[in-house]
Amino acid sequence: MQLADHVLATPETPRLGTPSLSDAQVETFKQDGFVVARAAFAPEEVARFARWAEEMASLPEAPGRHWVYWEESRKRPGEKIICRIENITPFHAGFAALAEALKPAVGQLLGEEAVLFKEKINFKYPGADGFKPHQDSQAGWDTYADFFVSALVSIDKATVENGCLQVAAGAHRRGLFRSWEPLSEADMEGMEFEYCPTDPGDIIFFDSFAPHASEPNMSDAIRRIYFATYNRKSAGDHLAQYYADKRKSYPPDIEREAGKDYVFRV
Repeated sequence: MQLADHVLATPETPRLGTPSLSDAQVETFKQDGFVVARAAFAPEEVARFARWAEEMASLPEAPGRHWVYWEESRKRPGEKIICRIENITPFHAGFAALAEALKPAVGQLLGEEAVLFKEKINFKYPGADGFKPHQDSQAGWDTYADFFVSALVSIDKATVENGCLQVAAGAHRRGLFRSWEPLSEADMEGMEFEYCPTDPGDIIFFDSFAPHASEPNMSDAIRRIYFATYNRKSAGDHLAQYYADKRKSYPPDIEREAGKDYVFRV
């Protein structure tokens, strides 16, 4: 991967373990639409992830660089907090290495070599909002490929109290409901959303049709998670086009036009 001129290189060469999945875990993923891999990364690796996330949060914002999105705190009205950062790997060698380290396990689930489609850190500081139940593919992803797998790497402990992931097991088999709309109450009839708390270093792999959600973080504990999404190599490399398209419709805060409304639909 070619890193941009403004890449933030880490002091050490990022060397990370390469998680792999058992046959039983692959089968669970097929049946449920997601699977949890516990302690996939060692504590010293997770300590790096936490430091790298702090580096990204403190990196100066500028048009054409990494994308920072802000939201108003639900605990302290009027105060802005970072919601998430996207388009990270061109500007941070550590996260570029992490995205590469996840590819073999994702390839096991895709059935062939994986190609990075998009990635982000959800920071979920105390006071951060949650996400309504949705399928990732509802965000127009079918424009690029027919199937994706996301890897959620827990940087901090994710609990019920601070808004861990919730997934409806087995509902992925129903395929895509509708593009550009969250799931309706009628869609979710019969679905049971299961809390998936994670410890630092755990990974949750889930497919792009798996309905999932999270609640606001009204605790005092930060809940940072790195998400990397991949498609099959045979479906093409769409990362550059995805970000070019998203920049037009939902750019980072620093690139937005004054007075124009931007709506996050899914």
